[in-house]
Amino acid sequence: MGLLMKALIGALMVVAIGLLSKTRNYYIAGLLPLFPTFALIAHYIVGTERNLDALRTTIIFGLWAVIPYMVYLISLYFLIGSMKLPYALLSGVLCWSLAAWLLISLWTRFNA
Repeated sequence: MGLLMKALIGALMVVAIGLLSKTRNYYIAGLLPLFPTFALIAHYIVGTERNLDALRTTIIFGLWAVIPYMVYLISLYFLIGSMKLPYALLSGVLCWSLAAWLLISLWTRFNA
């Protein structure tokens, strides 16, 4: 996939999120970031450049990768009540980063 195509897909997702956030069903904008846009790209690349075992490993890791996202959402849910939104978002990203680092550390330790 060309770099321009990837950028176009990302831009379309941002536009769709922006449009949905203005509708009566604004909460659906929270579902779009979970559309497997980048997972499709990653799975295609791994599936064509590596073997099926590598693709299966990537898929299993992707299942575990939901945990940092849940950590982000849970932390943000609680932080928005006590912080200004930009600080809550930054703190949520820090929580995600810590959870992602922990996941990668544990994954490499037990699956290397």
